[in-house]
Amino acid sequence: MLAATLLTLILPLMLLILGAFRGLSVMVLAPLCATLGATLAGEPVLANFTERFMPALGDFVIAFFPLFVLGAVFGRLMEVTGAAHTLAQAIIARLGTGQAILAVVLSCAILTYGGVSLFVVAFAVFPLAVSLFSAAKLPPQLIPAAIALGAFTFTMTALPGTPAIQNAIPMPYFGTSLYAAPGLGLVAAAIMAVGGIAYLNWAAAHLAAIPLPADRQQTVRESTRIPLIVAVLPVLAVLVLNYLFAVRLIPVWKTDYLADPVWGGVSMDEVSGLWALILALTGAILLLMALAGRRLDKPGAVLAEGAEAALIPLFNTASLVGFGAVIAALPAFAGLRELIEAIPGGPVVGLALSATVLAGITGSASGGMTIALDTLGQSYLEAGRAAGVDPGVLHRVTTLATGGLDALPHNGAVVTLLNIAGLTHRQAYGPIFIVAVAIPLVALSVVLAIQALI
Repeated sequence: MLAATLLTLILPLMLLILGAFRGLSVMVLAPLCATLGATLAGEPVLANFTERFMPALGDFVIAFFPLFVLGAVFGRLMEVTGAAHTLAQAIIARLGTGQAILAVVLSCAILTYGGVSLFVVAFAVFPLAVSLFSAAKLPPQLIPAAIALGAFTFTMTALPGTPAIQNAIPMPYFGTSLYAAPGLGLVAAAIMAVGGIAYLNWAAAHLAAIPLPADRQQTVRESTRIPLIVAVLPVLAVLVLNYLFAVRLIPVWKTDYLADPVWGGVSMDEVSGLWALILALTGAILLLMALAGRRLDKPGAVLAEGAEAALIPLFNTASLVGFGAVIAALPAFAGLRELIEAIPGGPVVGLALSATVLAGITGSASGGMTIALDTLGQSYLEAGRAAGVDPGVLHRVTTLATGGLDALPHNGAVVTLLNIAGLTHRQAYGPIFIVAVAIPLVALSVVLAIQALI
């Protein structure tokens, strides 16, 4: 069983990671490695491709196409209107050039804690980060790591109340809320944030700069620079509109028709978050165009450039989701779950290890978490109750555990970040690994140690 697991699951994963590091397209690698896994498992190759890989890829595109496109358009407008440059100059004037890394991390953290998708944050903050790092003369290859630290570490898994999907998935399994185990969450968040910023500042002082490709470097003409208030308003609009639509407006709309199979038979809760973000981004784009669009020579061309920039990151990420779907459906994956379930150490440690390993193999925090909770959640909940463990602790440990190995090189968000920056894994993944894998695993270990002492 162990040999089959290593051959069927680990070999395709290692080849995918190796190929990504060598600069090969994951749109090519992901289906090839998924096909290899199916072949080694003795499963029908074409059926795995058409009935597992492609549906998973398509579902991701269907779910996230508007967010990728709107996020990329918003980010492009922030760049070419000079809004990102104006914000960067204002931040540096107040914090000093020495705080550029902190400024990028906080910008991402505020947006993601406000409910904005991490993919949208990556597109929106990148031009701001380029300006900040350029002014501070920091190594540009640290930009993806700074965005990763702020967008998908402590605000994704640790901070109590974060609206990230990773913090919402455990609620129905454990009967908890977004604020589960707030003390442990704050401890983990502090370790990730402080440790990550400290590392990035150290790296900035010791790493030789790797320049961004020419088409990723900002060039802002004096004629396109805009007042600070005009640069700030669209960013605030994303946060404010997202909150208003999600919490105040959409919940009171009459949406009974959604239960009809014609509309997918969904509930309003399933679509309200997506609707709110689509409307918020659209509103912010329209506001930015109204305030600064006349400064653009060809507004239509700018919108087209932004939309087109979203397509490669979208399909790269979707291809990786397809790979994870094929691997998770192989017989050896079920065997792996059984091996994980037998790991000793009690419900808290067992759940942490299960979620960590499954997130790493699938390359997805939410995917690994869902698989772990679907198969092991009830048994760990019962074992936890028998041992006197608060379900909130199980909730928080689950989220923290899936926020480590999920950011291995085959993770979709990692690939998207590197694509946006125009950098390769070889150039920029090392710092991402430290802030999004190594330090979160340290934070999880500390939380487990604290829980063992309580």
